[in-house]
Amino acid sequence: MCGPSALDSTADGETVVLGVLRNAETKTPIPFATVVFEGTQVGTITDPDGKYVLRCNKPECITVRFQSLGYKALVRTVPAGVETILNMSLEQDAILLREAVVRREKHKYRNKDNPAVDLVREVIAHKDSNRTESHDFLEYEEYEKLQMSLSGVTERLKGRKLFKKYAFMFDNVDTTLLEGKAVLPMYLKETITDNFWRRDPERTKTVVKGVKRVSFEEYLDDEGLATYLNYLYSEVDIYENNIPVLTNMFLSPIADGAPTFYEFFITDTLDLDGEQLVQLSFIPRNLSDFVFQGQVLVSLDGKYSIRKVDMGLNKNINLNWVRELRIDQRFEKDTTGRYPMTFSRMRADFGISKNGGGIYGERSFSLKNVVAGIEHPEEFYSEQPTDTVNVEEQGESYWSNARHDPLSFAESKTYQNIDSLKKMPSFRRTMDIATLLLAGFKNFGPWELGPVNTFYSFNPVEGFRLRLGGRTTTNFSERIYFEGYGAYGFKDERWKYLIGATYSLSGRSIWKFPVSAIRASYQRDTKIPGQELQFVQEDFILLSFKRGVNDKWLYNDIANIEYWQEFPSRFSFKLGFKNWKQSAAGGLRFQAGTEPLDLETRQNEQDVTTSEATLELRWAPNEKFYQGKTYRIPMPNKYPILTLNAARGINGILGSGYNYTSLRLNIYKRFYFSQFGYADVTSEGGTVIGKVPFPLLAIHRANQTYSYQLQSYNLMNFLEFVSDEYVSINIDYFLNGALFNKIPLLKKLKWREVMTFKGIYGGMRAENDPRNDPNLLRFPTDGTGNTTTFSLDQGPYMEASVGIANIFKLFRVDLVRRLSYLDHGNVAEWGIRGRFKLDF
Repeated sequence: MCGPSALDSTADGETVVLGVLRNAETKTPIPFATVVFEGTQVGTITDPDGKYVLRCNKPECITVRFQSLGYKALVRTVPAGVETILNMSLEQDAILLREAVVRREKHKYRNKDNPAVDLVREVIAHKDSNRTESHDFLEYEEYEKLQMSLSGVTERLKGRKLFKKYAFMFDNVDTTLLEGKAVLPMYLKETITDNFWRRDPERTKTVVKGVKRVSFEEYLDDEGLATYLNYLYSEVDIYENNIPVLTNMFLSPIADGAPTFYEFFITDTLDLDGEQLVQLSFIPRNLSDFVFQGQVLVSLDGKYSIRKVDMGLNKNINLNWVRELRIDQRFEKDTTGRYPMTFSRMRADFGISKNGGGIYGERSFSLKNVVAGIEHPEEFYSEQPTDTVNVEEQGESYWSNARHDPLSFAESKTYQNIDSLKKMPSFRRTMDIATLLLAGFKNFGPWELGPVNTFYSFNPVEGFRLRLGGRTTTNFSERIYFEGYGAYGFKDERWKYLIGATYSLSGRSIWKFPVSAIRASYQRDTKIPGQELQFVQEDFILLSFKRGVNDKWLYNDIANIEYWQEFPSRFSFKLGFKNWKQSAAGGLRFQAGTEPLDLETRQNEQDVTTSEATLELRWAPNEKFYQGKTYRIPMPNKYPILTLNAARGINGILGSGYNYTSLRLNIYKRFYFSQFGYADVTSEGGTVIGKVPFPLLAIHRANQTYSYQLQSYNLMNFLEFVSDEYVSINIDYFLNGALFNKIPLLKKLKWREVMTFKGIYGGMRAENDPRNDPNLLRFPTDGTGNTTTFSLDQGPYMEASVGIANIFKLFRVDLVRRLSYLDHGNVAEWGIRGRFKLDF
């Protein structure tokens, strides 16, 4: 630590102390620490860089006390009436709240007659008046910085032969970001925006003025990567009851029910510019609960507003990969006397082992030019900026002036280093291999081959199936996209194929949101009736393994043309036309009449051909997603997603033989229960209006694989149930260890509980029941003539499961029980299903 350095006497005899406060071991700055003159109410807090300035006109202001949660306090004496520089270093305390190296004596804590709890209840009571949203009008400039780095970079790693050619990267190592570890910046994104808020009616407007980032566009979706990182490092609003952190919800220390889950202590008082403030520290009552530990600074002016936040997580929480996480915030006075948040930062270090290499991430927000009370007309919030400047092409001179704080030396070299790295042939080869293994595609410049996990599969109809496919990339064209594959079954000796083309009407890539495109395709291939998969191809090799009898398949010929339009509001629609020919395959027969089904030959069989005009309406407010190579992967939030599908079958067009209307409404929502996990609830209802054969009815989603399918009925057989009207509900409840964390052994394993219930209730009108009309296609039967397809006329189909998730941090295993229709042939009452699930 450094001693004091006295400068000249101040003009008015004022005692001034200034300097930087650092961690004694790592030399990193300590933000938001308390610096006070002992015996007085004069004090201040350090800024995010550990800097402070302390002033006092009283003669007793000669003893300075430095303290911060988790550090040993330090006291120094300074001369009165002069300016003194004190650059100090604090040692970490051996006892950090509940995470003690030596167990503390158990204390008796209670909320009753506790002044700290009384204070936090006042803070809770005044939350609404202190929120940013309490302003009628507010505007400000925001600077956002998002960075990811490799952490735990050692000299031994630098010296390895494999990395010698990347020596220029290791010159960019930063030792100030993470205590005791060197980090190597690999990704950086900066954004400057002007933001406007109106309370009534609620309106917001964001004008992007500059964006600068490291780009891996050739290998990753840049926008999706930034969106996913923003999803992990969510904006923190201390005034909300629940705060999203790394896909989980944590209870705020000033949530309405916080005194039930936290213990509070008044650990300091100080006078900041003549204002009384209290440092309120908090720790979890139960170390495994999803709550924080740390401190907040609260005003005693009757408004009880938050002035600073410094909090993190204890290491007993059931989180994966997280070695350390800190959140710090600062609030400053605006023109109305309120204290909006003007600085926020979340930092997290991830790794498989405690001390090895890992990934460090940081997202920060800085606000300046905060002005309240300037009224804008309502139409102002919907007006688009007229400035045509490309925000991603702002020069370095712009960024040097626009940044609220300058980049560190390591950060400033990130853009240049990554550009150099991407030009190296060895790096490009490594990324090609990674893309092949993770995304399943091999890039060849203007086109790419894949997905490789579909090249080989097998099923009862085709036997061994070989497939080869590919698609064009943006190197071929930004606006035109082609895709296709060819496949051959060695048992049925038939070729299958897909050819498709998409044209972007927006002038950008078809993968760029919001999409405006026209797509046309023709596909000839096999399909299992009722199998609907999410984020995986139907001929994925691992899905070739199925339980029970699985011989009822279709040959499909589908010609489709579709117009797809998305809007920034997350509303979208698809308008299309489809001609669809279905032919029975395997043990499935399309045969009408009263004679027994001909299972030996294909005589007297019919094809089902229909032409449909289709419409899909979808609204997903505030939806964010990552655009993968094949699928768009949504990131769940608290808002519902509504999808309406409608189709009108038209008789007489391109061989279509049916007039009908089908409607389906799907509503999905995630419900968060704070300390008790969350539940994904999906409800759906549908109807088919008109007389149609069973292949055109609603064939309910079934699953005969050994993987657990979230949106399917996991003990229902393929083509077991059909309906022309139905309602369903699926509930997946993830407790996040709320029960297991109370059991010592299971707590150590970090397993998490899962419970599900799925039910569907439906029916079939008499006109669509083949038992009432011999002209309709008969329901399928097995080899002995027993019917294997049914309506839901005996009540709802139901199944439930209990499961264990987070096994080895990767697997989920469910024990599933079928609750109804147990008298059907070839069904199982119990089953065990598993799936991969990577989570934090």
